[in-house]
Amino acid sequence: MVKLRTRCLLLGDAAVGKSSLCHMFHSEGVQFQRSYTMVRAAPPLLSSSSSSFLQSGSVFCPQWGEAWLLCLVFDLSSDQSFLSCDRWLQRVQAHSLGNTVSGVLLGNKCDLLERRAVQTEEAQGWAQAHGLDYYETSAKELDTCSAPLLRLAQTCLSLYEQSCERMHSLAS
Repeated sequence: MVKLRTRCLLLGDAAVGKSSLCHMFHSEGVQFQRSYTMVRAAPPLLSSSSSSFLQSGSVFCPQWGEAWLLCLVFDLSSDQSFLSCDRWLQRVQAHSLGNTVSGVLLGNKCDLLERRAVQTEEAQGWAQAHGLDYYETSAKELDTCSAPLLRLAQTCLSLYEQSCERMHSLAS
């Protein structure tokens, strides 16, 4: 069995639920995953490289250039957090070192129906235009949180297999 590990950027504005999403997959008080998703025997590693101070634009994490995967999170009850997704994606692309970064757009806080400001169709259209898959979730209610992570794991495996094929073709 091959164990694959990758870096997944978990980015978005402050208070959109990044920490809540990330902590769902960490064990009690320790920064190790407690929930692995098996994709043809390849569990992914989710790591967070984002915090609210990154909004200033003056901070760049060197790990951003090493990332293969992106989980871009916004708050479904905040137009501003959705509009900021453009800025976050531009930053990732600027620091990707020429790598293609695949990922998901994640609308969080779908449990706040009465405060919803971003419609599903609008977010789906934006995600599709930027080559991302779109999911809605509620970290608070633990609602459909595993689906985007499973998608990221499948993407990781696919990227790994493509890389192996390229190496094999170069060797022959």
